[in-house]
Amino acid sequence: MKRYILFALALFVNCQLSIVNSLWACTNLVVGKKASKDGSVIISYSQDDYGAFEPLRVIPAADHPAGAMHPLYHYESGNYLGEIPEVPHTYGIVGLMNEFQLSIHETTYGGRAELTDTVSGLIDYGSLMVLALQRAKTAREAIQVMTELTDKYGYESEGESFTIADPNEAWIMDMIGKGPGRKGTVWVAIRIPDDCISGHANQSRIHQFPLKDKSNCLYAKDVISFAKEKGYFSGKDADFSFADAYAPADFGALRYCEARIWSYFNKWGAEDMSPYLSYAMGDTKGQVLPLYVKPKAPLSVQDVKDMMRDHYEGTPMAMTEDIGMGAWEMPYRPTPLSFEVDGKKYFNERPISTQQSACVYVSQMRSWLPDYIGGVTWFANDDANMVAFTPVYCNITQAPECYDKNTADAFHFSTRCAYWVENWVSNMVYLRYNLLFPELQKVRDRLEADYNSLQPKVENEAAAMSKEEAVKYLSAYSHRTASAMMDEWNQLAQLIIVKYNDMAVKRMDENGQYEKTPGGNPRPVLRPGYPDSYRREIINQAGTRYQVPQ
Repeated sequence: MKRYILFALALFVNCQLSIVNSLWACTNLVVGKKASKDGSVIISYSQDDYGAFEPLRVIPAADHPAGAMHPLYHYESGNYLGEIPEVPHTYGIVGLMNEFQLSIHETTYGGRAELTDTVSGLIDYGSLMVLALQRAKTAREAIQVMTELTDKYGYESEGESFTIADPNEAWIMDMIGKGPGRKGTVWVAIRIPDDCISGHANQSRIHQFPLKDKSNCLYAKDVISFAKEKGYFSGKDADFSFADAYAPADFGALRYCEARIWSYFNKWGAEDMSPYLSYAMGDTKGQVLPLYVKPKAPLSVQDVKDMMRDHYEGTPMAMTEDIGMGAWEMPYRPTPLSFEVDGKKYFNERPISTQQSACVYVSQMRSWLPDYIGGVTWFANDDANMVAFTPVYCNITQAPECYDKNTADAFHFSTRCAYWVENWVSNMVYLRYNLLFPELQKVRDRLEADYNSLQPKVENEAAAMSKEEAVKYLSAYSHRTASAMMDEWNQLAQLIIVKYNDMAVKRMDENGQYEKTPGGNPRPVLRPGYPDSYRREIINQAGTRYQVPQ
């Protein structure tokens, strides 16, 4: 039998693992306008990919001369793919929201490998999102732009699931290419009912869909006939399932992906989710999770932020119920997701909140406000659980310094860069989680409460201004809150290294001041050691080895 301590350490070794990280990255959550507390359409997106450095994208609106071309660069690698004709005018983008509050998020599900065209496909999923944001004002327009572009220029990426939303409606679109040598895509887009919540997490979510409901369902004219041609489906059109044809689910697609959406529905859905639990835990014969459900109560933007921090708490997949949490009860696991011990394969849970998040967006869109006030991207670098979201309004023309692409990069640390400072803090916290996380959580929650309480006042003031004045005002506010967060996070980093140095804890009084001797030196430090539960496990494994003789 493997010793407990050695096995715990082994879980931190990234070797002998078999699943590619990027296949199980990214989570989108969706809240319809009648399912939210204030009438907002809310969507979220965690960009999860080890090594990814993601600043806040800001692309100003622009006019383009006749004959101008739009260069295409791969969203992940940065490699040049080619170019397509530019349109006369492109709309401004902040993050993944444009100046009309149109927002597009994504998750990759992969699907059938033979349908990926990296040879002749010209547009990858990231370029497709940007092009749609630059050329469309509404979700329906974006779907048209995206599908027409891939038909004309070819699609380079694997199967992709997009959330496409504007201030009035939210859609999920599942898309996949047709393979090398065939331009175009097969796709289905479903409008999420206004009074429902939905989500997707690296698995195609659309199964059967209404073929005659053009108000709420759009699809490629050959989405079924192409599946029949390729031998993926042979039944009646009414029985066709996009997911079953183009992305058949296996254990990993369910346990690593669908489980995240099950957890969201389990926490917020009005429907009992227990009948779907076996499916979420990897049973491909279990009851398929619905695309959307009604919530048990309306959700706020803060509720969505908090859901992006989920580690399966209170479910059979909870992350702090077994040895994998380590000595410090950490609700995280190293990747890759699977590993081998003595020739047998095992896996780690994959929750919504994960350490490899480069950034997280919560996009808030409101139809009753002017676009420049109604559209807010709540943005955070790093894992949602370990950071404070700050508001960034959709008409700013320059990213806050801490989120700007010119402040730092993937290879150079800077105390002015949110990505690096927030990763610096979180990587200190991970390894002594139950001791240090309360310090982070206190700062995080205080800042978010402040930003939430300030939002109505700030927006009321902006509404009394001209558009030009309001845009400048909201831009300054976006920059100011981001800068304030950075100051707090640099102070938090310093607090952690000073207060918790060498696995001990310096004493502090009720006013937050370090306790000192009359001579001015630190008082003797506290030495909490391992949590009691872990001490017991050590003794269970070591027997009498460490027992002091009586």
